[in-house]
Amino acid sequence: MITAVIFTFLLGYYLLDCVAKLLNLRCLHSSVPSEFADIYDSTRYQRSQDYTRTKTIFDLISSTILLVVLLIFWFGGGFNLVDRFVRALHLPSVPTGLLYLAILATGREILSLPFDWLHTFLIEQRFGFNRTTVRTFIADRIKGWLLGALLGGVLLSFILWLLHRFGVRAWPVAWAITAIGSVLLMYFAPALILPLFFKLNPLPTGELRNRITALCQSQNFPVRDLFVIDGSRRSAKANAFFSGFGRNKRIALYDTLINNHTTEELLAVLAHEIGHFKRRHVLQHFAFAQLNLFLLFAFASICLTRPEVYAAFKVEHQSVYVGLALIGLLLQPFSLPVAVLVNYWSRLHEFEADSFAAKCLEDGSALISALKKLSKDTLSNLTPHPLLVSLHFTHPPVLERVHALRALGARRDGPPSPRLRRAS
Repeated sequence: MITAVIFTFLLGYYLLDCVAKLLNLRCLHSSVPSEFADIYDSTRYQRSQDYTRTKTIFDLISSTILLVVLLIFWFGGGFNLVDRFVRALHLPSVPTGLLYLAILATGREILSLPFDWLHTFLIEQRFGFNRTTVRTFIADRIKGWLLGALLGGVLLSFILWLLHRFGVRAWPVAWAITAIGSVLLMYFAPALILPLFFKLNPLPTGELRNRITALCQSQNFPVRDLFVIDGSRRSAKANAFFSGFGRNKRIALYDTLINNHTTEELLAVLAHEIGHFKRRHVLQHFAFAQLNLFLLFAFASICLTRPEVYAAFKVEHQSVYVGLALIGLLLQPFSLPVAVLVNYWSRLHEFEADSFAAKCLEDGSALISALKKLSKDTLSNLTPHPLLVSLHFTHPPVLERVHALRALGARRDGPPSPRLRRAS
């Protein structure tokens, strides 16, 4: 019975995702939306449609192959075969668990690597975005694997030891350790992890640095460092972000963003990010993530003791490490309703941050210009289907954001209200 339920949820999630992507293809329009007529010519807009179509077909193929391989591995008893192998080595419980999870993670990486390669060197290359060399691609993957093995290995060792030593009743402590680890990672990542993948140089002294500093000071937004990231070494796409928290915040601007945008547009983008801080969006999402993690550990504590969960995946022996692997597999389809709500919540926050930026700079035109340029430069899909937006978009479609900023400007620039007339 439980096998059928799990299979139905996995297949249902896959089919829903496929339907959303196919509907999205039907939403592609040959004519440029009037709002973007000043920045998109017909050739560039057609190229954006081709980019969306190519990526969607690629995603459909890759997700289908990954699901088929998973089902073959599942119904072929793969989870149990790997468990038999690690048990036959007669290692202590924690190394046995780490080895089991490492084998599954390695298999997943081996399966995903060709798709990552094709996406980078076929699709991104074809549309003029890729600047990653083969050497950089390989180096990034190796560093990512080593970093994941180190950080993930330490955390999993604590969790496996704890649950083996004290049983599943120790799950609140496991959650607390994980939560503390996430806080430490947020604090140290800007200084220790980010430089492993990017070259960070201080933003040169000049108008841009002075105006960013003045903007941050005017909004009481503490920033420790202002950096330029060599994003152009990997991609032609632009980005900007804040990292860290407290007074350890760093602003990182991609060199491609600086090269393609005016100072006013860059300030608008940063004002948007400051809006997330001032409206406490970052704190809210972090608190929700910890609550979600707490519920996940509570859910895991129940599943780890249920023989039918192991039987559904043809596993002969109950163990903490196998249970953790199976729970990780179940998360995506079972957490779909939560993901849809969180995405909606995140999109609302994006509108709020846009509004903050427009009010902070007393004009939304610079942010509108920046959003339109970013969309053109990244060949964004301007008319995504609502179902795809609900399932996957943490940011509203750019056309909706521009319309919201236009409406905000119209309200601000409109005639005074009757109440104000009487007061005057």
